[in-house]
Amino acid sequence: MIKQTLLMLTFASATLLAQKPSDTRLLIPQEAPLLDYRFEPNNGLQIPAGFTFGFPGNATFDKQGNLWVLNRGPVPVTAFDPSGKMIKALGEGLFGNRPHAMRLDPDGNIWVSDGSTHIVVKMDQTGKVLLTLGTKGKAGAWDEAAGTRLLNQPNEVAFGRNGDFFIAQGHTPGAQGDPRILKFDKNGNFIKTWGGKGKESGKFEVAHSIVTSPKGELWVADRENQRIQIFDQEGTYLRELKYAGLPCAFEFGDGVIWMSNGFTGQILKLDMDGKVLAAMGKPGDGPGEFGEAHYITASPKGDLYIADVTKGVMKFVKK
Repeated sequence: MIKQTLLMLTFASATLLAQKPSDTRLLIPQEAPLLDYRFEPNNGLQIPAGFTFGFPGNATFDKQGNLWVLNRGPVPVTAFDPSGKMIKALGEGLFGNRPHAMRLDPDGNIWVSDGSTHIVVKMDQTGKVLLTLGTKGKAGAWDEAAGTRLLNQPNEVAFGRNGDFFIAQGHTPGAQGDPRILKFDKNGNFIKTWGGKGKESGKFEVAHSIVTSPKGELWVADRENQRIQIFDQEGTYLRELKYAGLPCAFEFGDGVIWMSNGFTGQILKLDMDGKVLAAMGKPGDGPGEFGEAHYITASPKGDLYIADVTKGVMKFVKK
């Protein structure tokens, strides 16, 4: 019998302590109509016997309908075909114990942002490393004038239409992180950076997630500041959207945006302007409840998969 083996709960506890905001007054339920989805206890993922599948950092679908999951186990990059069969397992030994997010670029290359070791790695679908940014195990500033090319807790990568890419970094609230956006050309040459810690427009507390919208705008989840900030690809601040909760990550779908609201334990459905259309979920240990709704993705059929870094991959289907 195939069964899923999760890493020990100590990893989840360490993650929770590192990420949970100290000001619990931020955990305000979002009032919205109820989202018409139900929890499916069997997520359908077939984990081979003996494979150690860790808690998921994030999940995303490719153009073929395969589900890619970044798990925090020894072999972190995994892919599952539409039937749920595991078809790829890559990246053994490349990262620390808490790789944060994985994205696929338009060419199908895999980009992993590992905040635990301060690197971003681009690999092809055989696992061959094509590019590494940062120095493994060393946090610092990217300063071309000083000759230092270091990252500080990279969280996620987004892609421009011309091949430029953008890194959102700075995971830990407080004095340790350096939350900002870094822009590079398609060859990994540094172009510019913006942000820094603060509550003003253009500043961040935790630049937790970054996505390029269909219009080419950069949407950044400024989590502990309870907002999404929107920029053009030159870093010009355009506007922000405020939410009751902790915007953690989001995905643009067919005319809608799906957002995971982190420790608030909610999934939100937004229109393309960011207005809340519906919501569901709550924090808890019960079926369909969230420890931390970290990342969200929608399947070609419209099923929702939530990467909960304390509970596993959770599946929701339309009622």
